Amino acid sequence: MAGSRTADGLERGPVSRLEGRPTQPTRPAVPCLPDAVLPVDATTALTAFSLADGPALAAAVADLEIRRWLPLPRPYTVQLAGRWATESTESIRASGAGLVRCIRVGGSLAGCIDVKRVDWRACTAEIGYWLAPEFRGQGHASAAVRALSSWLLDVHSFERVELRIATGNSASARVASHAGFVREGVARNAGSTDDGRVDLAVWSRIAGEGRV
Repeated sequence: MAGSRTADGLERGPVSRLEGRPTQPTRPAVPCLPDAVLPVDATTALTAFSLADGPALAAAVADLEIRRWLPLPRPYTVQLAGRWATESTESIRASGAGLVRCIRVGGSLAGCIDVKRVDWRACTAEIGYWLAPEFRGQGHASAAVRALSSWLLDVHSFERVELRIATGNSASARVASHAGFVREGVARNAGSTDDGRVDLAVWSRIAGEGRV
């Protein structure tokens, strides 16, 4: 490589002797989580969403209990669900912002779990989740949260994984407890739903606490 000068004598930058053109600076790769399938148990896995999930996804998030805690577009159409399942989820992953997985039980869409608010420098992240009504009360959510948080801590060397749960959401709090998370306190007025602002209970698992 060698520098060259323009007609006015200014340095033009490094030039490839082979190509005769200025080289482009190498941009650092954006860290991101792999597009992995995570086994949970004999019948359950965390997978990518697909376009075919659109109808089941749109039907699931029409549930009033999900709507109570998650501010989602209204109406949430099959077309919107399909675009989110294919385009938005991959954009989130490729940007390094997180990872979205479908909770599949026996091959069926049972819910959604995602990694978000990733801080690569601090090695911290947050997990969110929901289940379709017919899959609740069977341990699927806590098993999925346990599997995903263990994957982050044990495989990808994260130091801390958080759950932030509206203080009125007792079902989600039970999931957190069963998944081995410790309740730390309350972040006041830290979340929002369609009904307004809510306090969020902060739960965590940290590296070195052992398997649950």
